[in-house]
Amino acid sequence: MESKRILLVATPQRLFAIDMSKLKINNYESPKFEVLPLPLFNMLNLAEKDFPFGMGFFVRDSKLYMVGGEKPRPRESPQLFPRQPRAPGHDKSFGDRGLSPYVYVSDLSNLITCGLDLRKHHTPMLAAKPIPIVEEIEGKIYVLSGTPWQSECLLPVPTFEVYDPSIEQWKPLPEPPFHEERWPSSQIYKVIYHSVVGTTIYVLALSDLDYRDYYYSYNVNEGNWKLVGKSEDELPIPYPFTPLCVGKFVPAYNDIFIYIQFDCVYAAMIPSNDKSSPTRYQHLDEVDGDLLNRDVPSINGVVVELGEHEMCIMQPGITDSEHDKLGPCCSILYMTTFRVEKLHHDNDVEDIRTPFLSITCLSKGFYDIDAWGPEAPHICSAFFHQSKKPSESNPYEEKIGEPKSIKEGGNAESGNDELF
Repeated sequence: MESKRILLVATPQRLFAIDMSKLKINNYESPKFEVLPLPLFNMLNLAEKDFPFGMGFFVRDSKLYMVGGEKPRPRESPQLFPRQPRAPGHDKSFGDRGLSPYVYVSDLSNLITCGLDLRKHHTPMLAAKPIPIVEEIEGKIYVLSGTPWQSECLLPVPTFEVYDPSIEQWKPLPEPPFHEERWPSSQIYKVIYHSVVGTTIYVLALSDLDYRDYYYSYNVNEGNWKLVGKSEDELPIPYPFTPLCVGKFVPAYNDIFIYIQFDCVYAAMIPSNDKSSPTRYQHLDEVDGDLLNRDVPSINGVVVELGEHEMCIMQPGITDSEHDKLGPCCSILYMTTFRVEKLHHDNDVEDIRTPFLSITCLSKGFYDIDAWGPEAPHICSAFFHQSKKPSESNPYEEKIGEPKSIKEGGNAESGNDELF
């Protein structure tokens, strides 16, 4: 069976399967750079298929899970959800007053559906979660309510819970201090960013009272929330691990961390044993040089592991008004894949400014993401999956993106809840 390299990318409204075999290195020698079509293997518009807006997702055991979110009123555009005060409001008949407690699952082992055939899981969450934060820690799935798009919506309790796949059960966890006031319109805190370091979740929350940042932590083994500081300098972790950065370790090395800070891509060598040794940093100009040279502001970015030494950076942005080919304020995606190799052994270099990595770009380019529609170019999360291609004699054929629960004219809330 032939395999297919697929990059699954989720936005608040859409789910993409990118065909990585069609990525290549593109050279950009002039300011009027070429923007290529995004090589999609498949695409699912969640809103058109009656799924919630802004679901969180994770991948486990060759299955894709999507959880939570908010449901706009029927025939209303979900693109208006983030645009107060024009937001369309919730579909009160769905879930908990328009907020979704549901979990949807897709089998990634089937290349035909490519993860886009979502079916409702038989075990929903204990409470709905708008714009959820989803993380897997030590084999369990932790889900935390984010700040909903709709200011008038009440956050259901529990706002924080954990799923144990071994017994297929959800368990409530202690309420975080920033969700004690559950009315977002009068809420003291709003969730901005988060990160995970080992068994600890760090959350950056913005106070509506004094407009200051507050950093909280939750250790899954200790089981309680702590206020750890009011700036990133007070956190007991290296700066690349703070909620202000987005990154991943290179699988081949337990001390090399690739991360995005604003529009720039860096590598950090984190001391693993000797805590007195300084963290070393290297700007990866080979990776982000074309993006910085063309002054395309990045909205947010993600880092994805592709293999032992292979990594991927995705940075969506908006062009300026002088780009002739696309026109003003068009969404584009800057995407690179690259190989990471250490240049020196840990103790060979005394000068911390000396580069410690060799970077080889495997693909690089600007891609047109008009397929995303009018929504802002925001990436919720992304995962790499290598799927097996079925033989030509395989009679299985599925309509892409139509869940089992809605094939007979129902919606994403009704119908058959069987997984497969």
